[in-house]
Amino acid sequence: MLIGVATKNAESWCSRKIIEALKARGAEVLAFSLSQVVARVGFKDAPALEAREVDLSRLGCLLVRPIGPGSLDEIIFRVDLLHRLERLGVPVVNKPSAIERAVDKYYALTLLEAAGLKVPKTVVTERPGEAFKAFPQLGGDIVIKPVFGSRGLGVTRASDQEAAGRIFRLLSYNHFVLYEQEFIRHGGKDVRCFVIDGQVVASMLRLAGEGWKTNVSRGGTPIPFKPGKVLEEAAIKAAEALGCEIAGVDLMETADGEIYVHEVNSQPGFRGLQTSSGVDIAGLIAEYLIRKAKR
Repeated sequence: MLIGVATKNAESWCSRKIIEALKARGAEVLAFSLSQVVARVGFKDAPALEAREVDLSRLGCLLVRPIGPGSLDEIIFRVDLLHRLERLGVPVVNKPSAIERAVDKYYALTLLEAAGLKVPKTVVTERPGEAFKAFPQLGGDIVIKPVFGSRGLGVTRASDQEAAGRIFRLLSYNHFVLYEQEFIRHGGKDVRCFVIDGQVVASMLRLAGEGWKTNVSRGGTPIPFKPGKVLEEAAIKAAEALGCEIAGVDLMETADGEIYVHEVNSQPGFRGLQTSSGVDIAGLIAEYLIRKAKR
């Protein structure tokens, strides 16, 4: 059985652990970057999709890890490749449609709200004046985020309207969409739940380091944590709302017990979570891919 792992770096901790887990369970692994793929249309005697001289239609299943930075052309083309591979009959995890939903914060948030989940109040606009007017409507303490991005990169908190206005003008000048969200007072912590096939398999508390960001990649500290039923159900519902078979769901619980879903990552890292929880997440992912693979 040949399992593909699409990753920008096969030597990264998470990709390496997944590849090792697949091999330990008897699978053959093809690790490649989507930037290595050659696509063909109209050929009868050559593969429609090929990477590292392997016909990708041979794959029993493909796991998509982070596809890497790139231009708009490059990113759209890479997702197109995933759609085509799926049409060729190869199970892709996560589905390209799920990746498209999760990677777009605005689109994802609308789907989470439509599923009945509580999300932070958010205003998205291309007009700095409208973003400025929304500042007091969002409580006068906001988080400004890129619509596309992860790991807390490019995320800024502003509690001064004039300072926020300067940020909006700068972002607009550089042709960014303005995405502002109320700051949820979460006591310097949030919860990451790792969902595989509709089940929470591991969870952790993330404690903010210096400042307010809880992302482990930004200095947050992972702490072992067993979520209650309500948190687990919210995480599972969030993953399902975006169509994610594998997801890292980030939730916040306020002092009065309200639970907010603030992000769903369709290509989640898990180094901090696997280390803190003791759960073999890489092994669970490998087992799911093998079950999912076409025979």
